[in-house]
Amino acid sequence: MFRFALKGTIEYLESGELSALDFLTHAFCTRRGGVSRAPYDGLNVGDIVGDREEDLLRNLDLVKDAFAIPDGRLILMRQVHGDRIHVIDGDGPLPEGLPECDGLITDRPGVALGIRTADCVPLFCVDRTRRVIGAAHAGRRGTALGIAARMVATLTERFSSRPEDILAVIGPAIGPCCYQVDTPVFDAFSAMPGADLFLRPCPEKGRWMLDLALANRLQIREAGVPPENIFSAGLCTACRQDLFFSHRAAGGRTGRQVSLIMLRDGGMR
Repeated sequence: MFRFALKGTIEYLESGELSALDFLTHAFCTRRGGVSRAPYDGLNVGDIVGDREEDLLRNLDLVKDAFAIPDGRLILMRQVHGDRIHVIDGDGPLPEGLPECDGLITDRPGVALGIRTADCVPLFCVDRTRRVIGAAHAGRRGTALGIAARMVATLTERFSSRPEDILAVIGPAIGPCCYQVDTPVFDAFSAMPGADLFLRPCPEKGRWMLDLALANRLQIREAGVPPENIFSAGLCTACRQDLFFSHRAAGGRTGRQVSLIMLRDGGMR
């Protein structure tokens, strides 16, 4: 179950299953509640889209204030559309600058992991027993490379997580109603398990409709996470430009929304 909520000026989407965990803060932020001007109007956090720097910094401050993120503890990525995952363990230093990766994992309380999207899949993984969290940016290339399965594998290898203890939550992303792809994309996905479910033919020759959220859902299930532990928001960013930034629907000139997850300081580990 997902529901919309409000903190300060910021409207966001939350998962009921994650909200039930008292050691966790999480949010799939919408575009509403920020100070940026059109075409980035609202809560843009994208730093390479052409927005004014002062508006971007103000938006980030609004996010940190709303979710009580300690100063210097919102960790964003220089997302490169790959499958590299950066681990911030309890003893390691926080990254300087933006790590070039598309996944972050930590067991350290008070560190917020952030994803910036405008159609790609924002994905959270939570080991509710060992209290480890992960955040991944799963775009077309990252999904084809298996970043969702890699998140599960990294949790099991680095933190001894059991797949049955992992909750996986997929946030708003472009849906199969709006995401048309060509033959090279089809070829990259067609050999994956369940491809007939998330690649659907469309009337135009050499074109298919891709369900990115479902492709990631099936990948997580193949990695051993029980189906009942996987949740998807089911909201299309391209259909709901009133709520979300959509790169494809806006013709490439738009902002980025942020999704964040954090272990609360002082929680038992």
